[in-house]
Amino acid sequence: MSNVITQDHIDRSISYARFRDLIYSLLIERKTTGPGQSSELVQYTRLNNQRMDRTDKKTVILPELLDELKSIRENQIWLGLVEAWCGDVAHNIPPFAKMAVSVPKVSLSLLFRDDNPDVMDAYLTNGSRSIPKVIALKKDTLEVLWTWGPRPEPAQKLFLDLREKGEPKAAIAEELQKWYNQDKGQTLQKEILELVRSVK
Repeated sequence: MSNVITQDHIDRSISYARFRDLIYSLLIERKTTGPGQSSELVQYTRLNNQRMDRTDKKTVILPELLDELKSIRENQIWLGLVEAWCGDVAHNIPPFAKMAVSVPKVSLSLLFRDDNPDVMDAYLTNGSRSIPKVIALKKDTLEVLWTWGPRPEPAQKLFLDLREKGEPKAAIAEELQKWYNQDKGQTLQKEILELVRSVK
C-alpha cells in the first residue's frame, strides 16, 4: 500500500501541547473536537481531559524503552489520529507524548480523525475508524516505519471479547477503564519497544 500521508498532512498537524490547549478552550464553550457535537461527547471529553492530566503526571518511561528511543539515528515523526472524546486517545496519547519529548530524534504530531478521512481510511482496524492510530514515519521521506493502535493488544482482545458477548458500550468502556488503570501504560510501552527495535 502506498503511503497516503503527505507533507501537507504534517504541516496541518498539531503538537500534543496544542491539542491539550484546544481541549481546554473547547470545553469552556461546551464543545469537543470533530463535526459531531453532543452533551454526551462533551462529557466524555471532560473526563478524558482529567485522565490526560493524570496520565501526564504519572507516566514514567521504562528505562529499556528510553535507551532504545535514544538510539534512534534518524529523525522520525509519530503521527497520531485522534479526537478529544475518545477514551483510548486519553489513555494512550499522553505516554506517546512523553516518549517523544524524552528524545531528540522523535516528534509527535496529531491529526483529527474526522478532518482527515483519507489518512484514517488507510489505517482502519478490522474495517473500523478506530483511534488512536499512530503511524511512525521517517521525517525526510515520510516512509512508514510502523503503525500502532487503537489500543494495546490485551485491551483490544478484551474489547473484542466483550463486544462479541453483546455487552453494552458503557459496560465495555468500564472494563477497559479498569484494564488501563491496572496496566498503567506498561503494555503500551513494551509494544512500542518491540516496534522501535523491529525497524533498526
